[in-house]
Amino acid sequence: MPDREERFAAMLTAVAAVTGGEPPRLLDLAGGTGTISLRTLARFPGARLTLVDQDPVLLTIAGSSLRDRATVVDADLGDPGWRAKLPPEPFDAVLTATALHWLPAERVAALYAEVREVLRPGGLFANADHMEDEGLPELSRQLRDHGRARREARYATGAATSWPQWWALVAADEQLAPKAAERERIYPSSDHNQEWIPPATWHVDALRTAGFREAGIIWRGGTDAAVAGLR
Repeated sequence: MPDREERFAAMLTAVAAVTGGEPPRLLDLAGGTGTISLRTLARFPGARLTLVDQDPVLLTIAGSSLRDRATVVDADLGDPGWRAKLPPEPFDAVLTATALHWLPAERVAALYAEVREVLRPGGLFANADHMEDEGLPELSRQLRDHGRARREARYATGAATSWPQWWALVAADEQLAPKAAERERIYPSSDHNQEWIPPATWHVDALRTAGFREAGIIWRGGTDAAVAGLR
């Protein structure tokens, strides 16, 4: 994703705005390898971070990268009980990126309400993901095709590693291979290949329904966007 850093920067700027620039207490939701956490620490060295994910491969990488700079939590966001594994203090911000589209609509809507409950009053939630603009269906299709062609060209030349290639490297790694086998048991191939990608307006409406007093779009890059809600 060529605008990957832009989305993170936009979300972290919003975090700075709601905390007055002070180091936040931040939850990296479905945080994977720690992409958001690492950028948060680079911008706010004193940030107090909690990362939640379930994927054993990604959690292993996150734990190695973050070490003692974050609390890493193994929890299933498909289970409403995930919040019981969090530290008790409310968060200033909850951020997530390119992750929740694996959950079904009803679960995402419920998760938004659960996220609101772990935020302090005035706290921020932001989700950056594939979220097309409903008013641009033809342009969105063209943007997707153009982006796919660019990625395939980079994969062909070896300038970038594709998702299947990355997982092949994981399977060949001595430390990560056992975690990859564990991952297969958690996410059977038949159960983990359905993406659900509604437009940004769906997310904004869902945030309002979940009780956020403000909700809207804080960043857009082609067919991706970041929506945010204020508690």
